[in-house]
Amino acid sequence: MITRHTQRNVTWIDCISPTPTEVRQLMYEFGIEPAFAEELLLPSFKSRVERRSDLLLAILHFPVLRTSRQHPEQEIDFVIGKNFLITIRYEQIDPLHSFAKAFAVEAVLGTDATTAHGGHLFVAMVRNIYQALGDECDTIRRRLRDIEEHVFSGEERTMVAHLSQTGRVIHDFRQSLVPHDEMLASIEAAGIRLFGQEFGYHMKILVGAYQRVERTLENLYDSLAELRETNNSLLSTKQNETMKNLTIMAFVTFPLTLISSIFGMNTHYTPLIGAPYDFWIIIGGMIVIAGSLFLFFKHKHWL
Repeated sequence: MITRHTQRNVTWIDCISPTPTEVRQLMYEFGIEPAFAEELLLPSFKSRVERRSDLLLAILHFPVLRTSRQHPEQEIDFVIGKNFLITIRYEQIDPLHSFAKAFAVEAVLGTDATTAHGGHLFVAMVRNIYQALGDECDTIRRRLRDIEEHVFSGEERTMVAHLSQTGRVIHDFRQSLVPHDEMLASIEAAGIRLFGQEFGYHMKILVGAYQRVERTLENLYDSLAELRETNNSLLSTKQNETMKNLTIMAFVTFPLTLISSIFGMNTHYTPLIGAPYDFWIIIGGMIVIAGSLFLFFKHKHWL
């Protein structure tokens, strides 16, 4: 499906899972080389930047919040020309939908639209995507706050899985954005040759937006590591406390078991056996021994 948006002298063509016929139409209309056009038919596994004649091809992968059936990143192919920008994607991407609305009211370029070109449009579009990624980072931050509340509410064991899932999301975000640093540098270098030195200024703004997302992810990763360590410490402390109590109970019951075993021996001259109130004397002695051991543990602050 192809959607066209025009703002004065700049045209944005947005394609979702284009067919070979649609790609061939774009190839003839905008003078795209066949090798370039072939790249647009299928998703690519790696990000890359390539310039041929007056066109710049940039393939970038952007992270998304993972759902049960969704891949952790989405691909957008950009074909950047002097008077147009073509975006190829293979699924719905919400930031582009909001960008289309802004583009329709001429509020997106941030410069004089009569002198704008496809490079300006690319910068504005990717900045909008980075801002959306910043909002998703805020969602992860809120998730970490919720986990923190549960951790200090005594739910350490349950939070182990939640911490692992959140760590997976942060890892996916960081991995998807790793190539962007190199890709943006390549786009800046090629774009300056194509659009002039002025394009470098806009690219530096875009790089700044990317770096803000990158720093936010670093902070989230550090927060996750600290929270995970705290959760593990609390969980370990609780487990140690349980093991200590079990050990004390075993130590208390051992002499009682020993006494009952001794008096349960099948002998003719077992002390107290057969004497008046022999059962209660033995039970009373066991209670005194158990109580003495508990008082001893209390005195040592082991309980």
